[in-house]
This record gives sequence, structure tokens and C-alpha cells, in this order.
Amino acid sequence: MASAAGDRSVISFRDATDRSGFDIVDDIERRQFSFETDDTVSHAPIDAEEFHFPVDEAVSIDTGTVYLPMMVATYVRDEDGTMLEEVEPLSVVEFDEGIYSVEICGPIKVYIRVDGSLTISAGVNDLTIESDIDLRVGARSHHKHPEATIRTTTNPEDLMESISALGSALKTTSPERSYPTLRGHPPTIELADELDVPEVLETPETGIRIELPPNVSYIYPAASLSFYLGARMTPGSSPRIVTDTGYAYHLDGVYDYEEAVERVLKHVFTLDCVTRTEGYYNVDLHERHGIEENVDVDFAQLYELSPSERLVEYLEIPFDAVEEQIPAWKLTTHVAPTDENVELLPFLVNDLAAIRMPAGQSVTASEAQMAAINDFTRETDFTRSASGARSTTRGLGAPSLVQPETADSIEQAWAGDNAPVGASKASVQAYRNKLKREVSEGDIEITVVCNDHAMEEERDIAAEVYGSREEFPFEVNIYRDLSKAALEAVLETEMDFLHYIGHIDEDGFQCSDGRLDARELDDVGVDAFLLNACRSYEQGMALIDGGAVGGVVTLAEVINSGAVRVGRTMIRLLNQGFPLRAGLDIAKDRSIVGGQYTVVGDGNVDVVQLESGVPMLFELTSLDGDEFEVVLKAYPTESRNLGSMIRLLIKKDVHYIASGELERWTLTRDQLWQALDQEALPVIVDGSFRWSDEIEIDEI
Repeated sequence: MASAAGDRSVISFRDATDRSGFDIVDDIERRQFSFETDDTVSHAPIDAEEFHFPVDEAVSIDTGTVYLPMMVATYVRDEDGTMLEEVEPLSVVEFDEGIYSVEICGPIKVYIRVDGSLTISAGVNDLTIESDIDLRVGARSHHKHPEATIRTTTNPEDLMESISALGSALKTTSPERSYPTLRGHPPTIELADELDVPEVLETPETGIRIELPPNVSYIYPAASLSFYLGARMTPGSSPRIVTDTGYAYHLDGVYDYEEAVERVLKHVFTLDCVTRTEGYYNVDLHERHGIEENVDVDFAQLYELSPSERLVEYLEIPFDAVEEQIPAWKLTTHVAPTDENVELLPFLVNDLAAIRMPAGQSVTASEAQMAAINDFTRETDFTRSASGARSTTRGLGAPSLVQPETADSIEQAWAGDNAPVGASKASVQAYRNKLKREVSEGDIEITVVCNDHAMEEERDIAAEVYGSREEFPFEVNIYRDLSKAALEAVLETEMDFLHYIGHIDEDGFQCSDGRLDARELDDVGVDAFLLNACRSYEQGMALIDGGAVGGVVTLAEVINSGAVRVGRTMIRLLNQGFPLRAGLDIAKDRSIVGGQYTVVGDGNVDVVQLESGVPMLFELTSLDGDEFEVVLKAYPTESRNLGSMIRLLIKKDVHYIASGELERWTLTRDQLWQALDQEALPVIVDGSFRWSDEIEIDEI
């Protein structure tokens, strides 16, 4: 039976049922971290205060040795939290008697306290921790939940005060705020008849404020910057950042206002990522080298300054010296300047989204379908419209479409009228649905529905891939030719992911006995979905309105062969830990009809956990001789958001900010094969999409 998240801790320790060892489970985020032991062990609760860093739950384990069948970022600290060693792959580190904390950065943050000797042995894909005394283990969820709700009127000054309070979610104002785990989820905002900022929300005293003309076209774009700086928004005649020492930085000079705000946010964030290497994580960071080549900066001195003093020093560093080291920004969101959209801001700020006023052009359904129409002329294939044939009324029932202006970010979202082409459709209802997610101790439940015999190829692919992960508990249900009543029951059942294969039109899902319109459902239990059918946008939005969190839909008709290619790729990407929005960014390039797909709701939703790091894409280009140019792209996730670090076997002594293109390397065939042979990864080889576990070394 599911229970509300607030009833108990979301972290639990459980005895393993298939081996000697124990599992640490996050029942909200549906994450599991599995440890193995030599013999059966027992555990007992202990005081979480024994740990230097915060943990949700802690236990003592009656063994001195645990084995982790994966290699993740691991740090050894002393009793005060000072970093002593970073454990590298293919290494052994040893410590004499003492008090140590082993920090393990996986799908759940784990700390192992050792009061004795310590030996850590690391392979490429495994980690062993040994001591001469029983271990104490603490765990913390990556789950973030708003602490309170702010109620505000539409008065611009009230909106400013409400957005100012979002900074109360920062767990620090030091450069470590650039770590996603030290940025809590901002409080939510609701429109009301009067302003009410709960007293529990303590806005940090940073000595920084952002003065803005009292208009939402100025207020909304500065929301992420205000949050990250812990700065108060106040009315002013022109947009500028002001510190308590009288320093002023104008946001309406050479650059457009929105561009200036983005530049400051990205500049300060990147410098924080570099400066924090003087703190708890003293690592060799790639981006620091790049900045130090361009400018002489004393990062140790910057680390010790107050937030306002540090900001002044940051803004005195030339933007050009930092620009090339700024990580690819995760999200740009075009937000319509409506009063209601203030309720969306906390969720965008949680992603540190660059926020812009909406800019784009309307496109017709026929223009948006042009790629698909061209595809029709080359392939004799049926569409996934309800008729199953080429429609002569293309666009019937399709939403009004808009093409947002392009942005320099990995993903884009649209919060305004019409359905976006090339961006996801943001929905405050989707984010609220996610906050209502309940604790569940059951397996991850995935349902595949195929309501057309001609599309069983995709159903078989889905069944094979979703059921292929033995290391994490899945329950995969396969249905075909459902009636309206049966599909309604499926949609109302609590499940993690629905993959629908079939036909949809303006009247709803095609079933064996007619159409089921999701707009008429009383409740939707599905968290995330892929509706691989023609014109599924409206039905997808209906699922969001009914309780779902996010999904992939189509804006127009798609031919079956193209839909299979997109669907096949999405299935594997989701199974490798890619979130919806990032997965679609790759999958849509697999077919000419890929441009007809979009994400509705929260694009951060993922289906399965990635054991380590962030999802990655390899791009390979053959060079002369036996060499390849290799580009590695990282895709931030909700739990490994902007500011996370990654270390690669290609260059294992250096860390990277894990977002976008990390670096370009020239590798020999043998070096490349060593990099690809670790796990199944999506790979683009000379423009052709492949999977690393399907490539033979002599094929490239």
C-alpha cells in the first residue's frame, strides 16, 4: 500500500533476497543501490547524527567488508569532512586506524563511516570497502520537495517579493551552491488575494539585490538569477544588480536585457563550479584549466569571500575568459508574461532554466508536417492515424502550432498558448502532479499497449528491451487489442510508464470497440508515457491534466516505419536512464518524422535509474589511418542536474562539468574500443546511429 511521502523517510535499508548483502532504496525517486557481502548480514538503526554530512537514514551492518558491483565517484574524508583521497578506477587506497567517511556518489548518496583501518580497492566496474570493524552506513535521497507555498497577488511588487523568497531553498551561499544537491527545491507559488510568504522561509542575507522595472517582462527572466544569487528583487527604474557596498552592474547596456541576465547567470555559475574546487571537493577540473589559461585568478581567495564580495570579483573577470568553459545550459524556457505563469517559475528555477519572454512564429499543421509528407513520397507505408491510411485531411484535429526561436541550450520548453514544434510544452499541472507522487515499495511498473496487429514489431521490441534489466526490479505488462473499458482501467492504474502503440485521433485512443477520450477520465495513474500514434498531443495533455507527470506525443501524422524507428530508439534510451526530453532530443533524429514528436509536462521524468554518472552520447568521426575524433556529450538529469561532475576512463585524472560536449579527443581504435566496451551507450559513427554493444571493433 502506498503512503504519503511525509509519513516516513523515503530511504529504507532492506535485506537482499537474491544474494548476500543489502539494498538501499529510495521509495520516492524509485532508486536502488545494492551492496554485496561475503555472508548474510543484519542491520540495525543508528543515530543519523553520527555522520558529518546529513543523511536520511542510518544503520550499522555486522560486517567490515562490502562490495559494490559498479564504479562510481568515491571520496574518503576525515572526521571533519576534509577530503583525503579520491578513489580512482584500477587503484587501491589504504588508511591506518582512524575515523573516516567514505562518500559514494550513486543513484542514492551513501556515506560509510569507518572507525578503524580502511582499504578501498577499485576496478573498472566494481568497488570493495574493507575494515577491521563493523561498518556504519548512512544514505540520503536526491529527492527535493518544496518546503512551503508562497501565496501572492498579481501586483508586480508582490511578485518580486515572492520570487525573492525562492532563494530560501539554497542550502549554502558558498560556491558549493553550484552542486545540485545543495540547491533545494524552491517553494511553490500560488495566486491569491493577498501576499503571504510563510515565516519558515528564510531568505539568505547575501547583500545582493536585483533592481527591476515593476513589469513581468523584467521580473520573470530574472527569476533563476535571483534564486541562484540569493538576491532580493526590488523595484527600480532600470535593471541592475546592486550590492550592499554600492557596487552596481547594469543589465541593459550593450546586450539585450534577457541576454544580459543569462550571461551573468552562466558566468557566475561556471566560476562557482571552478572556485568550489578549493572547498569540499578538491579535484582537478577541466574547466578550471581553461579559465586559468585566459586570466590570472586566485580561486582560493575567491572561495573565502562573502557572497556579495565574490559576485563583484566574478563580474570583474572578463566574460570572454570564461565563455568557452560554460557548460551547455540544460534548459531555456519561453514563458508567456501572464499572471498565472508565476506559478510555473519555481519549477523552472529548480532547473536553473534560462527564462525568456516567448518569441517564435506560428506554423501551420501542413508546414510542420512537410518532412513527413516528403517521407510519404519515398515510402509506401501506412500512417498511425485512426484510419491507418494516408489521410487527405492532414492536420485535422491538430493543435495550433508555434516554432520557438532557437536557443543555445540542450533543451527548450514553451509555456504559452499553442503547441511548440522543437520544444517541450511546460505545464504547471505536471509539476504539481509530480509533487503528489507517493511512496511505493513495489517494483517499477511498465505497461505496453499495442492496439493494432500491424504494429506488433514495436510491441515486441518494447517487451524485449524493458524486460532486459535484471539488476533492478521491473514488472512489465503487455496488452493488445484493448477495449475502451480495459484501456480506461489501464490508464487509471498507478504505474511508472505507459508505452502506447496504435492509433489516436481527435476523438481519442482507438480501441477494439470504439474510441476512448482521455479528457473524460476521472483520474490518471500513469506517471510517464510514450504515445506513439498520430496526433497524440491533445490526448497526452489530457493525461497530464488527469494526473500524469510527463510524456512524449506527436503533433501530426507519422508514418508507421518512421514511428517504429523513433519508438525503438526511445525505448533503449529510456532503458539507459535518459530522461524524456533528452531521450527525444536524440531519438527524433532517427527519422524524418522525428520533428513531429514533442514532450508534454515535465521533461525531466526518467523511467529507470542510471547506475553511475549521467547519460552519455558518443559521436565518432573516422580520421586518416587508425584514428577517430571522439566527442562525448553528457545529458543532465533531475538527480544529476547542472553542476554535477563526471570523470571518464578516457582521461580519468580530470573531472568535467557534466553537461553538453565535454571535450574532443583523437583516439586510436584500441583506445576507442576500451572506452566503448564498458556499457551499452548510444553512438553516432560517421553520422550513423548505433549502440556500442552492437558494434564489432573491426566494423569501425
